Amino acid sequence: MSEHDIKKTNTITVKTGNYSPTEKRPENCVPILSLKSTLVFPYTLAPLVIEGEHNTAMVRRCSAENRLLGFFPETPSEAEKIDESVDIQFEEISYQNKKITKIGVLVRVVKMLNFPDGTVRILVRGLKRIRFEQEFVDRDNISCVIYQELVEPEDDRVETAAMARNAINQFQQIISFSPNFPEELKIAILNVNDNIRVVDLMADTLNISFSEKLSILTLPSLHERLQLLTILLNREVEILQLGSEIQSQVHNALSRSQREFFLREQLKTIKKELGEENRNPDVVAIEEKITKITLPEKVLAIVKKELERLEVIPQASAEYHVVFNYIDWLVALPWEHFSDDRLDVNEAAKMLDKDHFGLEDIKERILEFLAVLQLKKDRKSPILCFVGPPGVGKTSLGQSIARAMGREFVRMSLGGVRDEAEIRGHRRTYIGALPGRIIQGLKKVGVGNPVFMLDEVDKLASDFRGDPASALLEVLDPEQNKAFNDHFLEVDYDLSTVMFIATANILDTIPPALKDRMEIIRLPGYTGFEKRQIAKRFLVPRQLKENGIKQRQLTFSLLAIDELINHYTREAGVRGLEQHIGAICRKVARKIIQGEIKPETRTRVTPELVRRYHGPRKFILDEADKQPDIGVATGMAWTSSGGVILQVEAIMMPGKGNLKLTGYLGNVMKESAEAAFSYIRASSSKLKISPEIFEKNDFHIHVPDGATPKDGPSAGITMTTALASLLTSVPTKPALSMTGEITLRGKVTAVGGIKEKVIAALRSGIKTIILPEENRKDIEDIPQQIKSKLTFKFADNAWQVLNLVLDKPRSK
Repeated sequence: MSEHDIKKTNTITVKTGNYSPTEKRPENCVPILSLKSTLVFPYTLAPLVIEGEHNTAMVRRCSAENRLLGFFPETPSEAEKIDESVDIQFEEISYQNKKITKIGVLVRVVKMLNFPDGTVRILVRGLKRIRFEQEFVDRDNISCVIYQELVEPEDDRVETAAMARNAINQFQQIISFSPNFPEELKIAILNVNDNIRVVDLMADTLNISFSEKLSILTLPSLHERLQLLTILLNREVEILQLGSEIQSQVHNALSRSQREFFLREQLKTIKKELGEENRNPDVVAIEEKITKITLPEKVLAIVKKELERLEVIPQASAEYHVVFNYIDWLVALPWEHFSDDRLDVNEAAKMLDKDHFGLEDIKERILEFLAVLQLKKDRKSPILCFVGPPGVGKTSLGQSIARAMGREFVRMSLGGVRDEAEIRGHRRTYIGALPGRIIQGLKKVGVGNPVFMLDEVDKLASDFRGDPASALLEVLDPEQNKAFNDHFLEVDYDLSTVMFIATANILDTIPPALKDRMEIIRLPGYTGFEKRQIAKRFLVPRQLKENGIKQRQLTFSLLAIDELINHYTREAGVRGLEQHIGAICRKVARKIIQGEIKPETRTRVTPELVRRYHGPRKFILDEADKQPDIGVATGMAWTSSGGVILQVEAIMMPGKGNLKLTGYLGNVMKESAEAAFSYIRASSSKLKISPEIFEKNDFHIHVPDGATPKDGPSAGITMTTALASLLTSVPTKPALSMTGEITLRGKVTAVGGIKEKVIAALRSGIKTIILPEENRKDIEDIPQQIKSKLTFKFADNAWQVLNLVLDKPRSK
């Protein structure tokens, strides 16, 4: 029989017999008792708790008569059987709004006890299996059952006998795993010759579920009961064997650890008595290291305390490596070790000029710091933040500052860092815990006052693991970083002597609290003159060296460098320029190896050679110097990559006066366009524009390069000019660009990024620039070689802008 051979029959509705009060109860009729999650096997004793007035009255009457009861267990619901390993179903009947098994047990009440709470406790003995035939209600309104005794024929089959013997053997194995098993029950089961009684005794004794026991009780034949019992015994034996193996493994591991501990203690005692005590080499090495370095008193006390713990922990223990790693980090950090600063300001200035061209603001700030160090001598360092477009040399400038000051240099990239533990470290309770990257960098350089560069601080991220930008608040605060607490060390470390330099492309993504703790120094884009000098002094020699070409083999003319700057790169920095120079060097190196150019021949790079190697020009320098056009104006914008110029186009078409904006514009830029349109519409009489034009036409403003997102208010006067040119049919002047925010009343207000915008305009061939009057002060920051090539005009209101931009002068 398989585990699924037991089938459920249809539910039977019990017929109730109606007898007169004088009618005698049949002999095969006894009071019926049904309890939930409780059953009794034949030949076994079972205690029962009787509750309810009807049941207690019935039991008391039964005790006063022949003490016989018909016990029929309630069947479990499907939800109660859901976790059973054996799919079991029962033949059940409906009785008093509940379902009971059709097969029950005739029991005799052996003992009865009454309790103060009204319940009755009885001890019953199972006698034999019976079948429910009919319900009977006697004269005292006691529910009874007319039953039929189940008589099983003797099963002499060899298979049945083999299963019975196998069940007894399995039960003996279970007894061997259970030392607290009652001895008398063992003897009873092993000495009973009746297989039916053996099966019932074992089923009652086994630690199996109620549903499985109920199935064994209700199965009609001994053969079927033995089959199910064998399955359950096999399962129990496997569970007990597995539990015994696990217990044995745990016991052996504990015994081995205890044995090793006692042996080690005995070995220590023996060596101590013989004068041959051998100390832990790790502890000895750390103690020797402590004598050679200087540690703060608090750190030294912690190290000594942890060394005492380390000596008593077995080396094979996992805790040993955690403690040793912690001590090793404490003694390896440069608590009191600093490098000597190069305080000669003039020498430092020469080194900075040697490594970088221009960048006068940053160089001046570093020299000021060196001068202050000579006066104060307290090693306290500033916290700087270099902000500028990619490729202007922010990272390399940090290395140059370290060389000029005679300090070590550490760089930590923060781009994409999301875990706060990258800054503060992990707590030692975690497996593989380490300090944060700040402490790791200090251990790496071995001094307490390096130049520490936090690269790409504007690209920090945050998620469920914490906010690294918030963790940096303590690192970059001059009032707090003298007591920086790393989660791994749990000891305050002084970071005030570290010169932190953060780099960023934009400031908008840096949290205000973090931005406020740093001294912001802007690095604008380079002019064409600066790029030419950088390429001549730094980029060309470096690329020649990296590509294995000697300086006598390849030279770049200034015209060739200008060709690369003006027509093959359009960037604020010089990264793309260096890539193009490197590409030319690689092509020349290949020709030398292939024999097309002799090694002793000097190759001179000219504009023609640049075009031959790099193909046609990618950018036209004088793109803004074109014929006047109606409805088009040139504006200037600032992005994270530097300044750019924007062409704003405006057209009109028959419609109802709607304004359409395209070109991937942000909300601020859209609002600027709406303000410009409202101003032009309000000023139509001044501009001699018929009001009917606004009622019968739709207007469309477009900013080309639609794949690039654009936002900000600085294109306000540019959109105003484009609309005015369109509606008056007057073209704008060529080689002219502008920037400024416009109000509804036509006032032109200040904008930012003037230096970057002016450099981009000059790079694009612009000759005249219109700026808000409030930005006149920003012209002082623009290099003289740029100002000498441009004409600057300033305006307070839109009317002044229109008179400067449109070819025909407008009447007031």
